[in-house]
Amino acid sequence: MTKGFALAIHGGAGVAPRTQMTSQREAAYHAALSRVLRIGEDILAADGTALDAVTAAVSALEDEPLFNAGRGAVFTRDGTHEMDAAIMDGRSRRAGAVAGIAGPRNPVQLARAVMERTDHVMMIGEGALAVAREAGLAFEENAYFFTQERWDSLQETLRMQAEGTLDDDPSRRHGTVGAVARDRNGNLAAATSTGGMTAKRTGRVGDSPIIGAGTFADNATCAVSATGDGEAFMRRVVAHEIDARMRHAGQSLVAAARHVVQTDLTAHQGSGGLIAVNHDGDVVMPYNCDGMYRGSVREGEPAHTAVYD
Repeated sequence: MTKGFALAIHGGAGVAPRTQMTSQREAAYHAALSRVLRIGEDILAADGTALDAVTAAVSALEDEPLFNAGRGAVFTRDGTHEMDAAIMDGRSRRAGAVAGIAGPRNPVQLARAVMERTDHVMMIGEGALAVAREAGLAFEENAYFFTQERWDSLQETLRMQAEGTLDDDPSRRHGTVGAVARDRNGNLAAATSTGGMTAKRTGRVGDSPIIGAGTFADNATCAVSATGDGEAFMRRVVAHEIDARMRHAGQSLVAAARHVVQTDLTAHQGSGGLIAVNHDGDVVMPYNCDGMYRGSVREGEPAHTAVYD
């Protein structure tokens, strides 16, 4: 337990099997996660808010092409980008979300603009893009979001679909980034952003922007950001289920999160993981797949990053 700040981040549960992960690539993931943790930690250490910390951390993850969000977003089956993001303030349960957008450099910043500049929670299409322009957010051309690795993955996935040989490689299904934080005033916040699933149908929306499924925050209980099989996370209302177990059953954050991920989701063939922090600054990062790109830091303690165990 700590009365100081706490921060956890994730780069998704779409982790390649150990046998396919080179030491150089794993080192690159650790370095990227460490850089992002420092960005969020610096804000919290300067008495910044949890909301600002998760916004900055997720923006940095979106800027990193290693992860499936923002610049590193995967392609739809039509070769386009459709990104989802959400943010939630644990002080008031205010929330903002966007779905199926392309153009804004940092979708999470648009989600926050929806929360702070409109009366709505979720926006899509031209209406969402209008909010981005009104807020002065940066836009990028399609070329900015193109990465050869994601394009090659799309072509491979389409080929496997046509041949009937598509496997369940989590790197095609689990790509998401997120952050949760507790600041020195005891306030919680969560943010999540994703490019979705490789070769997804145009118009598909996952759990990341769905408040209570992939993103949730309430000072009384916890802040959660999830990553995994979006359809399963939506059906199980995963993030809010953790809150409900804490609020109504008196479970600890650790017990609630582990049950939801490792028992409930597993029983319903849902693969993935999540990060969560509670009002005391306790952090938990359970997953039920090969691994999850993740990291955490608490005030007065060294930062930690991990991919597998």
